[in-house]
Amino acid sequence: MGDAPARSRKPVIGLLGAPGSGKSAVAGHFARLGCAVIDADALAHEALNEPEVRHELLQWLGPAALDPAGRVERKAVGARVFDDPDALKRLESIIHPRVHARRAARRAALADDPAVKAIVEDTPLLLEAGLDRECDVLVYVDAPRAVRLARLREHRGWDAQELDRREKKQASLDTKRSRADHVIDNSASEARAQAQVRRVLSLILHEREQA
Repeated sequence: MGDAPARSRKPVIGLLGAPGSGKSAVAGHFARLGCAVIDADALAHEALNEPEVRHELLQWLGPAALDPAGRVERKAVGARVFDDPDALKRLESIIHPRVHARRAARRAALADDPAVKAIVEDTPLLLEAGLDRECDVLVYVDAPRAVRLARLREHRGWDAQELDRREKKQASLDTKRSRADHVIDNSASEARAQAQVRRVLSLILHEREQA
């Protein structure tokens, strides 16, 4: 369980899982049950397209950093920094403070919304970024490698080598699973996953009421 310094009025649920496990799909199920999802990728996309960020990336990486419409070319920037620790650290120093500020503002607004049952953090590197410490509950989204690879081939064009390369940049699956308070099997039907999400959310809300 996340070791949050102070409990929020609504439980904060952090999602863990490997690439292709379907964390965003599970986040969608939570949303349909009355939770609010904070999508880290969406926050990063917003931050990347701030005028100051676009200008800094253009000065640093050159014209390849922007597409013809003047927006940040995320794939090109990602390819530039992925295997370069110093470049990745520089990019994170630009983006992360802006993402954290957006996240804090979003959480503050959601805390006062009576329609929101819980806040769900959909963040690819939750453990690596230390955001697990801000969560009350951690949920691991599980799916076999073959299922994950099939999804990633269809939606992102990844092969097995690319999946391996990405996974090496993340905490191990054993670590993620061992840190989780709940596990959701997302290898079968959408209905089955949704039923598990409903059960897990019910347990989380019950535990919060009893605390």
